[in-house]
Amino acid sequence: MATTAKDLLARARQRIREISPEEARHELDAGAIALDVRETEEVADGHVPSAVHIPRGFLEFKAPQHEALGDPNRAVVVYCKGGSRAALAAETLQDLGYANVSSIAGGYEAWTQGGHPIALPEDADEEEE
Repeated sequence: MATTAKDLLARARQRIREISPEEARHELDAGAIALDVRETEEVADGHVPSAVHIPRGFLEFKAPQHEALGDPNRAVVVYCKGGSRAALAAETLQDLGYANVSSIAGGYEAWTQGGHPIALPEDADEEEE
């Protein structure tokens, strides 16, 4: 029987650390990097302030070369729109050797619903493809 996307997501969630938006905000305030793995057009609606943007499809290729992600021991908080792509991305980062990775449960939607700060693309220094 073939592995499904649902199976991959369940496995990723067993292997990673999912945190609430509140926990993510504390980690970011303490110096963690926010990593936005949404598509470019999704980022136009806003993002976590100071987030690095690397779309999920480019993560394996761009993360190891990105200046902000150069230290594999630095805390990284990954998010997407609803949390699924971020969970898969967090697992991928761990596979790439990143030691302190977490994923925001509920993604950017949970972040904004929690009243946490957002920035518009022109307000921040973003990494594009």
